[in-house]
Amino acid sequence: MTTQETARGRDGVREAVVRSAARGLSGTEQLAGGFGTAVMALVLLLATLGTAVLSLVGVGLLLVPTVARGIRALANRERGRLARYGVELPELGSPPGGVRGALADLSLRRELGWTASHATLGFLLGFLGVMLPLAAFRDLTFVLWWWVGPSWQSATSIGVGSVHSTAEALWVSLLGVGWLAVIVGVSPNMARLQSWPARKLLVPDPSVDLSLRVAELTATRAAALDAHALELRRIERSLHDGSQNRLVAVTVLLGAARRAMDRNPADAVELLDRAQDAAETALAELRAVARSILPPVLSDRGLAGALTGLASNCGVPCDVEIDLPGRCAASVEATAYFVVAEALTNVAKHSGAHRATVTTALRSGRLHVEVTDDGYGGADTVKGSGLDGVRRRVEAHDGTFRLDSPPEGPTILAVELPCGS
Repeated sequence: MTTQETARGRDGVREAVVRSAARGLSGTEQLAGGFGTAVMALVLLLATLGTAVLSLVGVGLLLVPTVARGIRALANRERGRLARYGVELPELGSPPGGVRGALADLSLRRELGWTASHATLGFLLGFLGVMLPLAAFRDLTFVLWWWVGPSWQSATSIGVGSVHSTAEALWVSLLGVGWLAVIVGVSPNMARLQSWPARKLLVPDPSVDLSLRVAELTATRAAALDAHALELRRIERSLHDGSQNRLVAVTVLLGAARRAMDRNPADAVELLDRAQDAAETALAELRAVARSILPPVLSDRGLAGALTGLASNCGVPCDVEIDLPGRCAASVEATAYFVVAEALTNVAKHSGAHRATVTTALRSGRLHVEVTDDGYGGADTVKGSGLDGVRRRVEAHDGTFRLDSPPEGPTILAVELPCGS
């Protein structure tokens, strides 16, 4: 093994350790934040049970609207918390007034189910997420202060063993190192498990929340018109600043060559060469504009071949999993192509990833596209990375756009489009 290979191996190990530690820290942060909302969920759950018992004698019915508002407020708080880690869950407005309206609100029922699960499972996971770092700190530092503790105090954070010398205290510190390894290895998965009920239950109920759907369609229609206008302006700028200027130069050079033909044929030949170069450049720019509107590779090789080509040209090793038994509408395939192109561009430029995966499947008349990478994470649609344009383009097709990119990764961009015909 050469010196360079050894150095690269050390750098790779160091980077892997740093990324694992960062993921463990991020997971612990999420668990601690979830523990805070779990405590409030437990209080709300007890209040809900008390209201239900009091409702048997009629008194609790007066408290139902207040409890409903508390559940909605806590659910929106959890939605906002998860949004900081890349889980987009739209907040809902106040629940319907009155007892009957609150009981008939299906979204509120789902939020009540989340409250029960978060007050139990979320509370347990959050408690462990808080206690593990405390246990690690306690055991790691035990060797520094063991001699000042009372003689009856147990040596370890798990309540077993006793210490009578510094050498024995060092063994307790090794247990602290073990706790750190557990935090790094387990806390990210615990955080995902803690947020799983929210991702399933805190989405708006599609059967009742028609107003949100109407508002969403109105917004996506406006976004589609804006995107169309922006695309036309982009094409106009490309033609004006590029091809048009080249063609003007061609006409000027041809005119100069015609005037120089009689006086100095050598100058005329040089001018004609320059005109030819300008015409070829203009032709290349026109082809580039045409490819940006609808890539010819989609017509030549289909979406599967086009995505395979994008993956092979990506600067990061990229795996492709494609299950497309049929074709979709040309506009849908073009949108899927540009989604993957933008995602892989971001992976290569910004993510620091070692590997990416593109998964595409056609199920139940809808095209599912997912791009994942093992990079640093932290991607969003606000920093001007082009993902906002991707989101708008997807929503213009009445599709869904989901970006899950917690700090230190991994990043998952998932798009679902109606296939059309």
